[in-house]
Amino acid sequence: MRTSYSAIQTYLQCPQRYEFQEIGKIRVPKSREAIFGTLVHSTLHFMFQRDPLFPTLDEVVGYFQAHWPALETFNKDAAHDVLKQPWAEEDEKIYFEQGVKMLKRFYEKNAPWNFHIVDLESRFELTLTDEKTSETHVLAGIIDRIDKLDDGTYEIIDYKTGRRMPSQDSLNQDLQLSLYSAGLQKRWPQLKTEDIKLSLYFLRHEEKLSTVTNPDTTEKTKQHILRTIAEIQERLKAGKNFEPIPSALCNWCGYRPMCPAWRHLYKKEADPRLAADEADAAIEKYFELKKTEKQLEQEIKILQDQIKAYMELEKLTRVFGKDGTVSKKLIQRYAYDLEKIKALLSPLNKWELILKADETKLKQILKEVPEDIRNAIMETRHVVREYMALSVSTKPVINPDNS
Repeated sequence: MRTSYSAIQTYLQCPQRYEFQEIGKIRVPKSREAIFGTLVHSTLHFMFQRDPLFPTLDEVVGYFQAHWPALETFNKDAAHDVLKQPWAEEDEKIYFEQGVKMLKRFYEKNAPWNFHIVDLESRFELTLTDEKTSETHVLAGIIDRIDKLDDGTYEIIDYKTGRRMPSQDSLNQDLQLSLYSAGLQKRWPQLKTEDIKLSLYFLRHEEKLSTVTNPDTTEKTKQHILRTIAEIQERLKAGKNFEPIPSALCNWCGYRPMCPAWRHLYKKEADPRLAADEADAAIEKYFELKKTEKQLEQEIKILQDQIKAYMELEKLTRVFGKDGTVSKKLIQRYAYDLEKIKALLSPLNKWELILKADETKLKQILKEVPEDIRNAIMETRHVVREYMALSVSTKPVINPDNS
């Protein structure tokens, strides 16, 4: 299998988006944030590209201005997603000025002639072999910038245009940076992990956070990637659904109008063949009953069955009523191979704490044991029962008809 860090990250964030993007190859308009981030990255690439002299600050700003997209480009995602409001010229101006300000501050603190740039937009490939299946996978990626430092070591720099900054602990465990380190070591095998500084530069905040990985962390990252690839392949082989994971990231996802967790909110006209009117009535009645909690439990069960049937027919994972959202979630119950778990936990004096297959106790103990033991225990489990359940949220959702 050939894949990339960004594809793996997409799967971990939302399997449904991965299916749309990587399997279905469905193209959707880029979000405004993605368009902005791509242009900033392109401008910084221009800034550090010596040809034959480094560009001045005015030339950098000029490049950004010359490549600034038309307002219609920024509004493509708004036209694609009726929940998004199109930008006016005032909005575009604010965004443009923010980009210029960001670049000026960066240039003042990071004059390009002060750095020894080794490579820009550097592509790499890692070959990962699954010892269980002997299957070989190729993981590809692009590094924004590689510098050689005065002490002979190297620094990998990745630019970030978002607002969120991670904690130092999160950075130390960052999958992306660990893979970048491994990619550079493949290019130059003489390098050791301690010779590579890994940095994220947060342009909005003018802050650079750095870390250094180690062989153990790199190996754990590779194993995590291999387990994720195996999980994707298992889903494909078994014909399992790539379930969506609704989150704040949905606000920037171009697949929302077609996603089973959102599509119901975008429906314009009911299809009489699918009894959508009956399903809508069931959804509204369901919320009415949930407000009174204990009322008419039997009727709630009937309505749940109607909604589940409608969701199965429409292949939806969420439906929307005026009072909130009904979500379908796969519930799995596991059984464990106790003999194997006993052999793993006994040397750690943890086996006697379980006494029986108490999943709650086991989950607590899993937090306390080394990662290799934890992974080995997780591999002993198997699904013994699974079913779909509905959960309710009364958090208001913007209706496209009222936007």
